[in-house]
Amino acid sequence: MLEIRRILCPVDFSDASQHALDHAVMIAGWYRARITALHVRHPAFLVEPPILFTDMGGGGPAATLEDAETRLHHWLAPVRAAGVSCEVMAVDGNTPAARIVEVAGRLEADLIVLGTHGRSGFERLLLGSVTEKVVRTARCPVITVPPPSVATSKLPFKRVLCAVDFSEPSMAALQYALSLAKESDSAITLLHVLEFPREEQVDITLPFDMGAYRAAVQADATRRLADLLTDDVRTWARPHTRLAYGRPYEQIIETAADERADLIVLGVHGRNVMDLMLFGSTTNQVIRRATCPVLTLVR
Repeated sequence: MLEIRRILCPVDFSDASQHALDHAVMIAGWYRARITALHVRHPAFLVEPPILFTDMGGGGPAATLEDAETRLHHWLAPVRAAGVSCEVMAVDGNTPAARIVEVAGRLEADLIVLGTHGRSGFERLLLGSVTEKVVRTARCPVITVPPPSVATSKLPFKRVLCAVDFSEPSMAALQYALSLAKESDSAITLLHVLEFPREEQVDITLPFDMGAYRAAVQADATRRLADLLTDDVRTWARPHTRLAYGRPYEQIIETAADERADLIVLGVHGRNVMDLMLFGSTTNQVIRRATCPVLTLVR
């Protein structure tokens, strides 16, 4: 049984962080979790604009930490009125990502829900400056929520897409996807991407039977996906599986759009040097391009 007892939600008083807070409240209600709303006050002009601490609403940055806490209490008034347990925290920090991860560790947070900002060329170029650092260094799963101006997803979730490569991280991520799908009574799709071109795209002569090889790989992936959907899952879920060919991030985004997914769930490989160098190859691309929330779990 998946347990989520503490949710950390960074807040910068923008529409983007309000949208993220809405998601945090929904999830907290399902799991009876406590929300900590965190504001990191940057003491100077912010050099990491794409996420958090930009587009400041409500009159700009808080003058003091006490002022920030007062504003957080005001933001959380409707949350408390709905019966969700919550608290506020305001801290100073020149590096917002590090402070977010530090607080999450100190609180033993089970989940971070993080609002992202726009999709302009400049913002997309620098998106990883905070988001990527939080996703790849946090010791708990992170949900990145796109701003309402670009979001196509709805609350509560009705369609969950979980990308599976059969690795340990993706198996752990699948447990989150199944739990969230159960709590939201949503359909769930398990997607596996085969990283070789479609048959019609191959126009070279190979020294082996490419068709037979493709059929064998496809049959094996189909079987393994089906095995993940236990009888118990089939009793409450509306699951199905899909195979796709090509670059993983492109196929994940395409499938999410095709199925009008309200949440994408990804398992991310570990934290060694090579993993961190290659981090952006799939995960960061999905976070940048998705028009629905993305839950990432790093193992």
